[in-house]
Amino acid sequence: MRSVTCPKCGAVQEGGKECLRCGVIFARYRPQAGLPRKDEENSGTPPPSRTVLGMLLRFYRVFRWVSLGVALVLIGLILRQPPLPRIESDPRAEERAAEKFREMQQAADSGQPYKLQLNETELNSWLGRRIVLAGKPPAAGIEGKPDSSSPPAGDPTAEQVRSTVRDVKIQLLDDRLRGYVIFDFHGKDLSLMIEGRLQVRSGYLRLEPTAGKLGSLPLPQASLESAVARLFDSPENREKFRLPPEIGDVRVQGGELIVSHR
Repeated sequence: MRSVTCPKCGAVQEGGKECLRCGVIFARYRPQAGLPRKDEENSGTPPPSRTVLGMLLRFYRVFRWVSLGVALVLIGLILRQPPLPRIESDPRAEERAAEKFREMQQAADSGQPYKLQLNETELNSWLGRRIVLAGKPPAAGIEGKPDSSSPPAGDPTAEQVRSTVRDVKIQLLDDRLRGYVIFDFHGKDLSLMIEGRLQVRSGYLRLEPTAGKLGSLPLPQASLESAVARLFDSPENREKFRLPPEIGDVRVQGGELIVSHR
């Protein structure tokens, strides 16, 4: 005769329709939902629900530590500052750049075409005298007057952003420029590198980004393009990138900044 295991108490007996130990009728017995049968308890095999729950708990523990590790790596990359590029210094570079701007203005007044060409040293020397760095009083502008306008409230404008800037360096690379900015973020110096090509669109200066890093962390291309577009297209900043009508083109060519005057 075939052996039968009671689904309720787990007793084994030779055949029969009911358990000789607990009296349960085999055909009518229905185990309660969520409770393991006695034979499962005796065999040591957990029910499927317990198996899935255990897998989820183990996955959560692993995922928690992996997420923490990834976050620490990202923070470390952001805080790690790559060295700024070395720009050749020339005490007369700023004077040469200013003279070229005066010549371009004279050409504009007389209606003559002019091509302004600045090398890397001249560009950085000229910008160094005019960019407002954190802790540094505003320098005179192109016309010799400091900019005393107050930006409106709202999203950060170019003036509000540059008030936290501690250093700026520009590299001219063939047909691209690469800008390095060191800025203060809640008392901690962070670095930002953006590389791209200058363009003129409908009378406005634009930058087509090709690469970028925050600290040593590479920035995704989509995020980089979105950030640059917001800077150039925001209502507070857009007009600051409008070029005079006599400026036909601005680009980097052969490691020099070229400004073409019509």
